[in-house]
This record gives sequence, structure tokens and C-alpha cells, in this order.
Amino acid sequence: MSAEAGIKKRRRTFIGEVISHRMNKTVVVIIERVFLHPTYKKVVRKTTKLKAHDEQNECKVGDTVKILESRPISKEKHWRVIEIIQRSQGVAPSEIQNPAALS
Repeated sequence: MSAEAGIKKRRRTFIGEVISHRMNKTVVVIIERVFLHPTYKKVVRKTTKLKAHDEQNECKVGDTVKILESRPISKEKHWRVIEIIQRSQGVAPSEIQNPAALS
């Protein structure tokens, strides 16, 4: 075996917020990165949506999670949820189907 066969590639990890958990064993996590524009020196915010595998279906909307890059699980799913860092504090506004029913 060659020397390169024993070396594992370091996998990326991100911390983000769950914005959807409607699919079975899949959550959509939004990652926000902030950087300075190289020419205009203005702070720019970019967001990325990533689909991550949640084996136990334990993530809810609003949870802060840590995700790890993994092998392709499906066409768009290349990430796994490692841990739930912080649980959401209640019902997210996007979860409310009929706001008039609450009053």
C-alpha cells in the first residue's frame, strides 16, 4: 500500500441553524458567513443552505447544530448532524400554520 492510502482527508464542520425538518431523516441547515468585501471594505453576509442527515429525527426548527462533511448520502445530502448544540426555545414563526387559530 502507498503512504497516501493511510492518510484521511480532514472533514469540514460547520455550525448552523435548522430551518426545516419536514423530510424523513433529513434537516436543512443554514450556514451564515460574514466577511469583508475585498474592494469596498463593507461587511457582507452570505448564507448557504445544506441538507444534513439526522438519523434519529431529533432536530427541530430553530435548533443550533454541528454538521460534519461525509460521503454522499443522496443527490443533495453530503453532511451529517453530529450534535445538537442548543435546542430552540419554542415554536418558530415558520412552524405556525394558521396564526388566526392561536388567538
